[in-house]
Amino acid sequence: MTAAERGTRDARGASGSAGDGNGATRDARRVRIVPGGPILVEGPVDMTTPDGHRVCSDRFMVAVCACRRSKNYPLCDTSHRRKVRPTDTDDAQG
Repeated sequence: MTAAERGTRDARGASGSAGDGNGATRDARRVRIVPGGPILVEGPVDMTTPDGHRVCSDRFMVAVCACRRSKNYPLCDTSHRRKVRPTDTDDAQG
């Protein structure tokens, strides 16, 4: 039995079909969450932002912003790298 025949579970644990309702199955996308960085999604991707704006990319790998600092949101522009991090001396001074 294939994964498409078994169905899938979403993040809430709800079960559902991996197909689109017409008998066709979607290809699984690999997603990698980078600590302190973006969410990397194998492309192509088609995203809709909370305000309804549609963002499409046909790149082989798409970096989705997780920090919401990107000037190109929802795509990552590496703004997370400019975050000021405390130094060891700041921690010692408390």
